[in-house]
Amino acid sequence: MTDQIETASQDTPEGEAPAPDAATSPSDATPAASAPKAVAPKSEYQVLALKYRPKTFDELIGHGPMVKTLSNALESGRLAHAFVLTGVRGIGKTTTARIIARALNCIGPDGNGGPTIEPCGVCEHCRAIAEDRHVDVLEMDAASRTGVDDIRELIEGVRYRPTSARYKIYIIDEVHMLSKSAFNALLKTLEEPPEHVKFIFATTEIRKIPITVLSRCQRFDLRRVQIDELSAHYTRIAGLEHADIEEEAVALIARAADGSVRDGMSLLDQAISHGAGKVTTQQVRDMLGLSDRSRIFDLFDFTMKGEINEALELLSAQYALGGDPAVMLQDMLDLTHWLTRVKLSPDAANDPGVSQIERERGKEIAAKLAMPQLTRAWQMLLKGLEETRIAPSPIQAAEMILIRLAYAAEMPSPGDLIKKLRSDMANTGANAPQGGGNGGGGNGGGPGPRMQVVNGGGSAAAVAQSRPDPLGAPEQIEQPVYAKMPESFVEVADLLAKDRETTGIAMQVKNYMHLVKFEPGRIEFRPARGARSDLSTQLIKAMNSLTGQRWLVSVSEREEGAPTLKEQELEALEQRKADASHDPLVKAIIEGLPKAKIVAVHLPPGQEESAGEEDESGSVYDDAFYLEGDDEL
Repeated sequence: MTDQIETASQDTPEGEAPAPDAATSPSDATPAASAPKAVAPKSEYQVLALKYRPKTFDELIGHGPMVKTLSNALESGRLAHAFVLTGVRGIGKTTTARIIARALNCIGPDGNGGPTIEPCGVCEHCRAIAEDRHVDVLEMDAASRTGVDDIRELIEGVRYRPTSARYKIYIIDEVHMLSKSAFNALLKTLEEPPEHVKFIFATTEIRKIPITVLSRCQRFDLRRVQIDELSAHYTRIAGLEHADIEEEAVALIARAADGSVRDGMSLLDQAISHGAGKVTTQQVRDMLGLSDRSRIFDLFDFTMKGEINEALELLSAQYALGGDPAVMLQDMLDLTHWLTRVKLSPDAANDPGVSQIERERGKEIAAKLAMPQLTRAWQMLLKGLEETRIAPSPIQAAEMILIRLAYAAEMPSPGDLIKKLRSDMANTGANAPQGGGNGGGGNGGGPGPRMQVVNGGGSAAAVAQSRPDPLGAPEQIEQPVYAKMPESFVEVADLLAKDRETTGIAMQVKNYMHLVKFEPGRIEFRPARGARSDLSTQLIKAMNSLTGQRWLVSVSEREEGAPTLKEQELEALEQRKADASHDPLVKAIIEGLPKAKIVAVHLPPGQEESAGEEDESGSVYDDAFYLEGDDEL
């Protein structure tokens, strides 16, 4: 009350009473001290994202294709009954939905208009929709109303005609949050809605919407707004707010917005408040926690030149000034991508959004780096950025990434190593001494052939002459060492098993070959079920290679042949187990352990040849057998 009195006194000339209110008669007027003039309270501040929210399609930025489609649809009357708007956050999905609702229900200033791409903004429907109080335009937040009961309530209202508007419009935001049952309940109504109903869906997760719903809607993908469009938009908003903002500061805000108009508007609002109406580039960097862009060029340049001490000092200095290590690596990653584009297309450096210092430094650094270095830096920074974000100490992780990148930058690429190796080999052969000139049979030449041009018959012929080894020793050619010719089929299997490359054939020979006839150099067999179809061919190749002699392997169709070597081994094992079961010691153990059984029999070393000779206990299997059973020995 005191403030109001003081305000009223200031507005009134000294010695005069304030003028009476227009609604009261002069006789009711009282002095200022007893009846002060009421002052309207100052309106609350409205954030820029709401204050400059687009109200028409002309005010939307970056969505030209969608506006063109809707314009043609309204002019031709080909209006879909359901729309789905998708895109990243802050791109204008809900705003666009409201503009569509106004365009469909606008009646013009005179009240006789129809659906239009340019809503008037003054009719009762336009004003009610803009103020979010229209009874026929219903907005629903699917994030808080996800159940089937909410959709049933919506469907119940669909059958009733609009109260005053042309269309009853349902705007469902974050529609992907609806449950599966809610989507199913909506399908039939969405497919055949009444002619007076329109649905507009907005979502950031288009893949979470069932395809059955998407197929019933007209889809619009709202793309990210480009940096230059955002910069121009924010510059215009700053001018309307009477804020003085540097061009590079606007570019930083537009880049930090990442294509989202609302995110950038919030940052611009914060920057104007931070700078009290005057926004500088350094203030925006401090606000966003960004390091100086020119310092990023220096950091990248030091690292790629291998000057790691300077790079680490610069990183520490930027960190001390408030720079985020992850953000600095992200800036280096962006710089690597941009330098790669400049390397491929020099015109990319002339982009209007690039400052002069960045353009000059970028061309300079790109000219010094090869494409393999840039691609390798991209891979290492991409992996290092993830490591930095999850590391306990981000600055330490960032330092290790720079050290790794600096040492890798000095290494030649694999392609360069191969080229250098070939060049060295060629230079070694070209610079080798050619020997004396005594008739072309020179002495002291390097190893390998050399070419001598000899004229004869009017044509030149190249004659290759071998040079002697500089050490005087003739070159030794390794001769293959062949195995001894096998004398039995068992020796064939053993020979194959000893060589690593033929172990597979050895298993086939042992398990799937019924021997019919064997002679050194010739094998006849009957294949068992499961044998390879090319077993004979593979066996011939293996034996020819191992023995150095020609082998003949044939398949018998009539003869049964002997049991396979595997079957013979199993038969021998069973016989040994049967013999062991009659041994006095084994028999006594089995009687004491009724559940035990003989699994394998192994004679002690040195007793294989003396099998059957009993020791003092009358047993030849002294601790040379295995028992299997539930009882413990």
